[in-house]
Amino acid sequence: MIFLPTIRMKKTPRQNARWIGLGLGCWLAFTAPPVQAQAANSADFQGSVVREKATDQVLPLGLEDAIARALRTNLGLLLQSDATQQARGERLQALQSLLPTVTGTAQAVVAQTNLQAEGLRGPGFPVIIGPYGYTDFRLTLQQSLLNVPSLQNYLASRHDFQSAQFSMQDARDMVVVTAANAYLLCLADAARVAGVQAQTDTAKLSLDQAVARHQAGVSPRLDELRARVDYQTQQQSLIAAQNQYDKDKIALARVMGLPLDQKFQLTDDAPYAALDHVDAQQAMQQALQHRSDLQALQQQVLSAKQTKSAATLERLPQLNFEMDYGEIGVNPNSSYGTLNVAGTLSAPLFEEGKLRGDARIADAQLAQAEARENSLTAQVRADVEDSLLDIESAAKLVSASQSNLQLAKEALSEAQQRFQAGVSGNLAVSQALTAVAQANDAYVGSLYQHNLAKLSLARALGVAQTQSKIILGGGAPWQK
Repeated sequence: MIFLPTIRMKKTPRQNARWIGLGLGCWLAFTAPPVQAQAANSADFQGSVVREKATDQVLPLGLEDAIARALRTNLGLLLQSDATQQARGERLQALQSLLPTVTGTAQAVVAQTNLQAEGLRGPGFPVIIGPYGYTDFRLTLQQSLLNVPSLQNYLASRHDFQSAQFSMQDARDMVVVTAANAYLLCLADAARVAGVQAQTDTAKLSLDQAVARHQAGVSPRLDELRARVDYQTQQQSLIAAQNQYDKDKIALARVMGLPLDQKFQLTDDAPYAALDHVDAQQAMQQALQHRSDLQALQQQVLSAKQTKSAATLERLPQLNFEMDYGEIGVNPNSSYGTLNVAGTLSAPLFEEGKLRGDARIADAQLAQAEARENSLTAQVRADVEDSLLDIESAAKLVSASQSNLQLAKEALSEAQQRFQAGVSGNLAVSQALTAVAQANDAYVGSLYQHNLAKLSLARALGVAQTQSKIILGGGAPWQK
């Protein structure tokens, strides 16, 4: 089942990116592939297997390169691949019950027998015979000629394997979304660091002006103190923003399998392209056709039906064939061929506890699988609707926050000019600096939120691996 993150901007803009990232983490926890033996869980997609060694050079890293690296080394994908191989092995095990089994044996025996211990007593009977020996080379063939439950179980294992393959595709989509989100979050952090650095430089300029005016005796010391507080506040914000950027780069390295001591530089900019030509009905059909988790669950329903059929047919008789042929004698040069052929027809006469128990378990498993499929089919539609609403809302936020940032910068410039001219104190400058900081955080957060919403749409449609670049670029998911 997939749940897209619903993001409510209730905290400060600087905190929104953290909450958005947490929303994606919770979302990934609910979008894990259908349960398979030893399958990956959501936390595994945040890790990777490190196969490279760090170099002294700074590695240029683009968004596509980050995704490609993650698809090679992400732990969640590797574990899901192992789960798929396990499902393949279980399918082969189920197939063996329908195939002939041929066994070869070779024996060289030396024995001594106590005849009295075997109950052979009487005049003329020796107590001990031997030691004596013989050799026996034998082939045994076993074949089930009529075993309907085994056939149904094999068909169920085929559906389980197909379900695992769809889960593998779903895991690849999840890796793409996880890596892209980690990269975009780093881009947002970098933009925030740059914005805070610019605000710090502006605050330093205002401080220098306040100091000069105070020394000239045309401005009170309060203006200098206020400007110094503003400057130090911006320095603190810069330290926090840089620290968060470094931590998110570590998280990105963990997702894509880079050594933590490997330095890298992001080469792409945060994309922004309006996505306003998506047909909702067409998107719904796309999701129902391409969602790998839904297809995996559909295969699980088919597997449960075959398992139920196998449990129901356990009452049928089974026909087995067995033959063995061998050469036995004192030694290989004086051996003779022996042959045994047997056909066995068996049927359960009284095994009601097991038969009824197997049938009820199979019924319950089928009912659970059908309920999950029904719920996920409905959830697919909700996912698409939610993602489209998020995209529309985020686009409006980008437009509004961009305009607000421009106005805040103009207000700061006006306040600085008025203070420099001695028309007013620097209280307006301090307030304008705070407004610019908030507006910049809101703009960076809204841009990240817009891109995350588009990634959510790609995930909701089941085309994250193949269409994420198109959707981030503003194209419809069915465009090539």
